[in-house]
Amino acid sequence: MAKERLPMRKIREILRLRWAQGRSVRDAASSLGVSTGAVSKVTSRAVMAGLDWAAIERIEDDRVLEERLYGRDVPPSHNRPEPNPADMYIELKKPGVTLELLHLEYLQAHPTGLKYTAFCDRYRRWKKRRGATMRQEHKAGEKVFVDFSGKKSCITNPKTGDVESVELFVAVLGASNYTYAEATASQKLADWLRASANAFEFFAGAPEVTVPDQLRSAVQVPSRDEPVLQRSYAELGRHYGTAIVPARPGKPRDKAKVEVAVQVVQRWILARLRRETHFSLASLNARIAELLDELNKRPMKHLGGVSRVELYERLDKPALRPLPERRYEYADWRLARVNLDYHIQVLDHFYSVPFALVREQVDVRVSATTVEVLYRGRRVASHYRSHVRLDAAPDRSTVPSTTRLGPRPTPDSCSSGPRRSARAPRR
Repeated sequence: MAKERLPMRKIREILRLRWAQGRSVRDAASSLGVSTGAVSKVTSRAVMAGLDWAAIERIEDDRVLEERLYGRDVPPSHNRPEPNPADMYIELKKPGVTLELLHLEYLQAHPTGLKYTAFCDRYRRWKKRRGATMRQEHKAGEKVFVDFSGKKSCITNPKTGDVESVELFVAVLGASNYTYAEATASQKLADWLRASANAFEFFAGAPEVTVPDQLRSAVQVPSRDEPVLQRSYAELGRHYGTAIVPARPGKPRDKAKVEVAVQVVQRWILARLRRETHFSLASLNARIAELLDELNKRPMKHLGGVSRVELYERLDKPALRPLPERRYEYADWRLARVNLDYHIQVLDHFYSVPFALVREQVDVRVSATTVEVLYRGRRVASHYRSHVRLDAAPDRSTVPSTTRLGPRPTPDSCSSGPRRSARAPRR
């Protein structure tokens, strides 16, 4: 790799020590912390340029002195074609793309172009000027960042006129900054899962990794090293084939993308909603969708005017994993103990399980339409969900086959279909 030119301050000091002070090459090198070769080269250039210390003292502008010593640099556009760092930044987000590959493609288009070292230096200098926001690299289709906004929107009750605050869910793809936003009634688990599924459908695919904050709807047991996910949220991740990796507490860079996306949504969506009145979540979300479309189509100045939707089409969309055939159905998980009458109580209703599981603890998955009972990870019973409460009627959801006596079932042998009878048979 070529060595960088010494700063003009050191070059002036070398010439002062050599010519005004009469110091040796070794003394000058030792005083300034440079090599003796560097001192000799600077001195030789000054001699070849016809300069002496008196002439150097009269040159106050460092650029003029540099030109006298090293000659005027030919503008790159007049010499070798310059690469486009903004395009390079976008291409590097694609899987498998490296600076070496981009340099080879650059040389194919410009055979007399820059060498590899100069090519890389151009890109690194450009990226350094872009600031800290670009330091974290994200590959296409790799990550989506999700969170709730600290600032909220609101809807007005059409009957009472009361103003109710609502939450704002935000999701952003790492490579393209393509953004999704939605108003939800709360931050509860059901709203969180519904908004997450909506985001995947908006993106028309699922990324490899989903990065949420460690809020209660996502994480059951917060931890810096081993957070425990909410079981329903983990199930959503499996359904869409994405790994859920919560951001570490106190590490804002883990979720810097969504922090910035939340700020952008607050400025370009929430701020424009401040004088509007909406009487339902549906109306508010319809307006948010309009503003979101404008936001994603806005040119991003730091990337040469390309928009989020353009980057999404080029980067993330081809790399995202396809969605499953059916949408994720929200389900709540519970623990239950099998009663002596071989039923479990779930949400003020009784459901039967195989008789041999009396007194055993089972997992219960409750969706909008079904109640599934699992024992040691295998489903042992399934019922249509009943909304009849115990205080309204004594009905139970019972499968008659569970009344048979027999040995304790294995997970493979425990199964019962979604049948329902009016009352449990007598034992």
